[in-house]
Amino acid sequence: MEKQTKLTRRSFIALSVLGAGGMCLLSRCTNPPLSPWRFITVQESNLLDALVEQIIPTDEWLGGRDAGVTNFIDMQLTGPYTRYQETYRKGLMAIQETCKTKFQKRFEELPFEKQTQFLEAMEAGKMEGKLWEKGLDRQFFRLIRDHSLQGFYGSPRHGGNKNNVSYKMMRLDYPVIIGQNRYNN
Repeated sequence: MEKQTKLTRRSFIALSVLGAGGMCLLSRCTNPPLSPWRFITVQESNLLDALVEQIIPTDEWLGGRDAGVTNFIDMQLTGPYTRYQETYRKGLMAIQETCKTKFQKRFEELPFEKQTQFLEAMEAGKMEGKLWEKGLDRQFFRLIRDHSLQGFYGSPRHGGNKNNVSYKMMRLDYPVIIGQNRYNN
């Protein structure tokens, strides 16, 4: 005669939790990982990396990309810069569409010198076509430039200036908090 095991309430709960956990784990295996970005897409982050590296290029110091300027811009676009979300979407799309049409490549695939020429034309307001109507080229260039500088030279707590790179470059220890002298604690 076979011995029958009785399913207790405690065993049932344990099996249910294991089953639910397994389902959650299985669903993570089939779904692509979530984006590390808050507002921008992964493709936009690649473009933004190339743009900020153009504005603050790497030399003996880290450039805009490695200083976390893209992260700064992404963070701010979900906070104080939400009013610029539409401009970023339009501007990034216009850059990629123009590059695909003109060079059959994405902006980040262009040689550094071509990227520079492209941004110089944007800055001068010389971009042609419907995508650049109403001065989007100049407006977006100024926005990217200003936000890149803010991300590079601002406080790391806002998502940029990774490892205090700009403070080190300017030979500053750390920013002095207003009302606090670093020598008088």
